[in-house]
Amino acid sequence: MRKSIQLLLLTQPGYEVVGSFDTANNAEDEVSQLCPDLVILDIDMPGRKGTAAVSLIKEKLPLAIVVMHTVFDDDDKLFSSLCAGANGYILKKTSPEKFLQYINEALLGGAPFSPSIAQKIIRTFQQPQQQLPDNYQLTDREKEVLSFLVKGYTYKAIAAELFISMDTVRKHVCHIDDKLHLSGAKEAVAVAIRERVG
Repeated sequence: MRKSIQLLLLTQPGYEVVGSFDTANNAEDEVSQLCPDLVILDIDMPGRKGTAAVSLIKEKLPLAIVVMHTVFDDDDKLFSSLCAGANGYILKKTSPEKFLQYINEALLGGAPFSPSIAQKIIRTFQQPQQQLPDNYQLTDREKEVLSFLVKGYTYKAIAAELFISMDTVRKHVCHIDDKLHLSGAKEAVAVAIRERVG
């Protein structure tokens, strides 16, 4: 699978494969040396699991896009990956064409999810919400923006859906970050999923 992905990306204009590894045991050192824009990470590898590697990669290279590519669709691995900072979650049964589409979305600022994964996230939001602390007092508009972020929408797509400018979307995300005491849209998505904010 790893070699197939490597070959697939090498056939696409604009992509360069700077590294390919069969374990995540040294992932933080490897990303520090190679500085990739995108990391495609499996969960079940020999040694350190992908879910444990995500936060280490993000710590070393905060701007790197990390997309999980796995056979696992259970809630624990999904939410663990997202809470650690993963930008997307794609199942291995995804076709090559769809896989490339998802990767491109991630690089454009989206958060791609295979359909069944997106459904799990949506169901989480549809469950009764818990009582939230006072510092989670999001406005209705901020909740809308956060909901779209969780579904993988880019800022541009959110602006189009809500008939507002991209600058306004950015301001809403900044307000969400302030209220959730975070430092980025991806962290906001992870908290929203974990604590059912929105």
